[in-house]
Amino acid sequence: MDLTTVTRTYENTCPPSSSLGTLHLKGGHAQVREGQLTIRPVIVSGDSSFGAEVSGVDWSRPVPEDIVQQLIKLQDTYAVLIFRKTGLDNERHIAFSRQLGKKLEINPFFYGRENDRVGEPLLWDVGNINIDGTLVQPSQRRWQHSLGNALWHTDSSYHHQRSKYSLLLSHPTTHVPDRPASKTYTHFSDTRHAYSSLPLSTKLLLEPLIVEHDLWHSRRLASPVTYSVPLPHELAAKPPAYHRLVQTAPDGRKTLYLAAHAKRIVGWGMKESQKLIWELIEWCAREEFVFSLEWGEEGGDMVWWDNRQSMHRANPYTTEMTARDVRRATVVDDGPLAFGVSEQEKREAGWKPEQAVTVDV
Repeated sequence: MDLTTVTRTYENTCPPSSSLGTLHLKGGHAQVREGQLTIRPVIVSGDSSFGAEVSGVDWSRPVPEDIVQQLIKLQDTYAVLIFRKTGLDNERHIAFSRQLGKKLEINPFFYGRENDRVGEPLLWDVGNINIDGTLVQPSQRRWQHSLGNALWHTDSSYHHQRSKYSLLLSHPTTHVPDRPASKTYTHFSDTRHAYSSLPLSTKLLLEPLIVEHDLWHSRRLASPVTYSVPLPHELAAKPPAYHRLVQTAPDGRKTLYLAAHAKRIVGWGMKESQKLIWELIEWCAREEFVFSLEWGEEGGDMVWWDNRQSMHRANPYTTEMTARDVRRATVVDDGPLAFGVSEQEKREAGWKPEQAVTVDV
């Protein structure tokens, strides 16, 4: 890759503040050379290095196992790795994802596989293009579902066996000639650094807490009319899951495991649960913990993040945005915390069976 073409500056559009502008690679951190790889950190602050652009991988062929292991070590350090102009297609996107874990998530095709533009069970179409090439519109359930992606979240925290990695790849699109291409961003939060910056008293409060994660809770938050009552097949496909709020990241540091999917703290009431959850999410969204990635217009960019030690959010759909073709492969977690807590731990924390069937807004 030609390093002169790599974007070095990220629009800091979240959270909004009086200091809007650009978030440069903080502190002017120099690139690091490790074998054939070049690594350029995005944020280095205190005890945390977060986000890195990586070049030097030959994506035209299967990635050698020694390079895969090197990339995993970088992932454990930076939590978000950015690769530009990979040239990957669906097949090679899936193949590389499989090198990172034995199991990939299966797309449930909420709108039917026949209506899915990509139609690949191991990829999620998270773009804004319909199967006929038109852009998704506000009247569509898919648009309303996508609104939840603009909330800070962690992919698949609502699964009993949660996800480990997400790999989001952009593809070239054709822009309408009389409409300028709209810039597209994905925003990332370092939940390790956010946790370490909390007061000790708050850490002691959070340490024992267990959280119920529910996909349909986040969808109701983002689209309260359309998702006031999820459809029966949606509820059946995605029941809630239970995970500890404070986790241990791959590098051994503590991290917050948060998402807009986080509905209730086990043993707490709904109102007090949501108050604490969103106070923590807002804390994690402070500027010192966040960078915002601008996607290249020509396609081929891939971002690989670790859901166990970061949060992210997309820019929301607008009727002015141009075509966006991005597809995600998701590697299922196989670590010791992958399955969340046991039934006994839930009950000891105050969980009651009737909580699992309530619909709260």
